[in-house]
Amino acid sequence: MDDKKRTENLLKMTMEDLEELERYIEELSSFLPLAVCTINPSGVVLVVNSAFQNLTGYREVEIIGEKVDSLFLNKKDFQNLIESKTLKEKTILTRRMTLSKKEGGKIPVNMAISIRRNKEGNFLGHFIALSDISEFEKLKQGLEEKVKERTKNLEEQTQEITQSRVALMNILEDVEKAKEESEEERDKTLAIFENFPEGLLFLDQKNRISSINPGLRNFFELDPEKVIGEKIAELEKESPLNFLVDILGTTSAGAYKKELELKENLILEISTIPVMRVKGKIGTLVILRNITREKTVERLKTEFVSISAHQLRTPLSAVKWTLKMILDGDLGKISEEQHEFFLKTYKSNERMIRLVNDLLNVTRIEEGRFLYNVKSQNIIKIAQEVINSCSVLAKRKKIALKFQEPKSKIPKVKIDTEKINIVIQNLIDNAIRYTKNNGKINISVKYLKDQKNILVSVKDTGIGIPKNQEKRIFKRFFRGVEAIKMETMGTGLGLFIAKNIVEAHGGKIWFESVENKGTTFYFTIPIASATISK
Repeated sequence: MDDKKRTENLLKMTMEDLEELERYIEELSSFLPLAVCTINPSGVVLVVNSAFQNLTGYREVEIIGEKVDSLFLNKKDFQNLIESKTLKEKTILTRRMTLSKKEGGKIPVNMAISIRRNKEGNFLGHFIALSDISEFEKLKQGLEEKVKERTKNLEEQTQEITQSRVALMNILEDVEKAKEESEEERDKTLAIFENFPEGLLFLDQKNRISSINPGLRNFFELDPEKVIGEKIAELEKESPLNFLVDILGTTSAGAYKKELELKENLILEISTIPVMRVKGKIGTLVILRNITREKTVERLKTEFVSISAHQLRTPLSAVKWTLKMILDGDLGKISEEQHEFFLKTYKSNERMIRLVNDLLNVTRIEEGRFLYNVKSQNIIKIAQEVINSCSVLAKRKKIALKFQEPKSKIPKVKIDTEKINIVIQNLIDNAIRYTKNNGKINISVKYLKDQKNILVSVKDTGIGIPKNQEKRIFKRFFRGVEAIKMETMGTGLGLFIAKNIVEAHGGKIWFESVENKGTTFYFTIPIASATISK
């Protein structure tokens, strides 16, 4: 099996080298000063170089596919030449011919012709090289000094042709060198594969295990001889790699990433990457990374944030109600200056409470416990309530807040009302905050009957999202540069929470944005309750 694979690999490498050689010959041919073309056994032009096009006046698209004898005034002489026994016996024959150029002119040329054969000796056609000898013909009729000068020029041209022929002979040496470089690159790749700190597994096109590195062997104490050549789908249940059957299935998919807890103290991040070449996919690389320590640190961090947020909640609530009593005059009359001071303190405390609530929501998301009260609800009613609560802030900025009610009846959907309220609240709140005065915000709800989804959209005429920040917009604590300039207060958690709420309901959230023109956020909620994960 190994010998066969090595043979296949060697053959593949040889084919790649040959393709590189063909490209090299094509580049060299276009560079040659000599007009060269290749014809098939029927005399039809297959390939021409730049010098050939310049000499004849025909562009490549005009001459390829045409009979080469149409270029010569004496067609019969040409036919006699390629059919002669002398040509078959000799390597190269030369003749003086008269070339008919595209623009109508006729020039004398020196034609060199040789037979093309494949490695089995089969006849493939001819190589033809043309050189313009019109100047030489004129000089022959002139003075002897000019004849000698022209002769010298021809000798120089001949030397160039000889050098070109030598260069062609050197191609074989270049092929050998390219092969050595290819082998060197292969050895480098193998060294990287063997010394990679993570576990690596390579699957061939038929989804068979082709290679495993020491990292993977150490993970599972594997004997390579027992798994190399095995198909993923046919691994025995006792095999340490049996868990890959469920992940990869019977065919290796495209790029893929998943976390898997194999045992109490071993959590792996499994990634699959399709390995591509010019001719297509040649296999799949599976990377297994031990993320146990990272997950432990992440869990401890989440627990710390959760405990800290819970501890902050009680004193912040006490401060809130105390400040509320002072502002309402329950603890005695205060001056207007004192009222303004306490009101600013009250608003700052409210921001802290919102931050604590956001942090608690994030910890619940990370712990996988976020949806509590899932019931069949009317999402139109929820949207209207949120819009009404946001209307005061919108009026303050003279923003037109419009709700486009659906034309047809929208079915009820199983959702956690409080959480969907947070999603719509966050989207509308962001739209108001990042839309300048006298702007517009349109909210719509539609029922996509064919997809069995409810689609909610929030469209604004705000500052938009720069292209280079779009990929990070749903990340925790991320806020755009322009957003921070316009609204300094903010946690960067709103869209992260909204995304997780929507996905917990089995839906999707996305946006379309043009910088300085506006943004539209969309999210869908499926009608089917089976898609909801608690």
